[in-house]
Amino acid sequence: MAENRNDLMDKLVSLCKRRGFIFQSSEIYGGINGFWDYGPLGVELKRNVKEAWWTDIVRKRDDIVGLDCSIIMNPRVWEASGHVGGFNDPMVDCRETKKRYRADQILVGEARAERNGEVRSLGWLCVLDGEGAREEFDRRASKFAKKTGGGNVVPPEQMAVFVDAPPDVQTAAIGPDTDNAGTLTAPRQFNLMFGSHAGAMQDESSKVYLRPETAQGIFANWKNVLDTTRLKLPFGIAQIGKSFRNEINPRNYTFRSREFEQMELEFFCHPSEADKWYEYWRDARYQWYIRHGLTSSKLHLRPHDPDELAHYARACADVEYEFPFGTSELEGIANRTDFDLTQHQKYSGKDLAYFDEETKERFIPYVIEPSGGVDRATLAFLCEAYTEDQAPDEKGVMQTRIVMKLHPRLAPIKAAVFPLVKKDGMPEIARQIHEALRDDGLASFYDEKGAVGRRYRRQDEAGTPFCITVDGQTLQDQTVTLRDRDTLEQIRIAVDQVVNYVRQRVR
Repeated sequence: MAENRNDLMDKLVSLCKRRGFIFQSSEIYGGINGFWDYGPLGVELKRNVKEAWWTDIVRKRDDIVGLDCSIIMNPRVWEASGHVGGFNDPMVDCRETKKRYRADQILVGEARAERNGEVRSLGWLCVLDGEGAREEFDRRASKFAKKTGGGNVVPPEQMAVFVDAPPDVQTAAIGPDTDNAGTLTAPRQFNLMFGSHAGAMQDESSKVYLRPETAQGIFANWKNVLDTTRLKLPFGIAQIGKSFRNEINPRNYTFRSREFEQMELEFFCHPSEADKWYEYWRDARYQWYIRHGLTSSKLHLRPHDPDELAHYARACADVEYEFPFGTSELEGIANRTDFDLTQHQKYSGKDLAYFDEETKERFIPYVIEPSGGVDRATLAFLCEAYTEDQAPDEKGVMQTRIVMKLHPRLAPIKAAVFPLVKKDGMPEIARQIHEALRDDGLASFYDEKGAVGRRYRRQDEAGTPFCITVDGQTLQDQTVTLRDRDTLEQIRIAVDQVVNYVRQRVR
């Protein structure tokens, strides 16, 4: 199964590069770890994900408004939120390979081998936690057994997280990417925020940070929104924007990056209603991903156990997806209680309480936070959409077809328009349909080069749900052939009905 998953990820990454979904940032200079660029198709897909979220969360509701806060804020914001003092990960370096790892993502276990009835220790081996970690440990243990005279590898009784292992074990451990013991440094805390300076002087007084999340801008503006919108509780404030975290070990393609986008909602309510609203948003956000194409059993809603909860959270659940590299979080929905506004009230000295004019009650609202990653959602939609099936080519021969079965609402191109041949007025009619689609706000692609079958295949890989072909019959009765990407069904439809047909099916 692991090989199949890796194969799928390799194929998807190749398609994303080949078709212009995702490129490595600064690729001509060798790239830079943890940063990615979205190509012509990728930027449209990502914009459609954000547009769908914004439309459903903000534009279709009367109780939610939007914000666009600055990336750099007063550093006191991050002191109040706890990021300056507590936004840390344990880090270790390998002196030999110069690689850096998160200590809580390294597993360490004693490798042992049995020969002639005698069990001997091969040393303490480290592997990176994640999909196939145990198999990797066994592979490395077998390698060391052969180097030291053979024998059958004895499975370890347990594998512990490196940061929790005794110091003597850490000191003797063989790192994940070396064969030599004692090359890993002791774990030390590493703050994940990107620091910079604002102004001409570069000293402590001018130090600022790139925001590690978008939520704090909403909390800092809570009173501004309350005073300018006349909204009454319960209501929400939404934001989509870039965040930055100096991840020690960016990995899994675009899933864990150092620059990423978030879609966050902070929904403020009376403390007595927080449990109800938490359940509402938990279920609503899970259903949103299903409605947009994550319909397989790979999507899960996982409540957090009590020992998983952040110190400020009363409840939390993750919307998770089974990526080829393992199951990971797409979005978290949390009841953050009154922690954030209380902290900002304390650090700023400003009154951030809400006064209910009906009940005459003054209180700090509770906050329900659905917080999702744009890049993670985009990657999940790509993984779910990637399909290989069998379809006939223009000669009727069955061929393997690669198709991205993206939800029409998210598809970068909504329709592609082809003239069957470049003569007899077909290109002129095709371009009129193409322009009519674009004038209606529907992303359309015009293509008149190559056999129609090859043009279909190109659009299948781009995820285009509909292909429209102007042919000889069009000249007779003003109808065109419309092909469905997923079913391969072809129907005749009147030219003047094309725009309405496509519009109705990409909502």
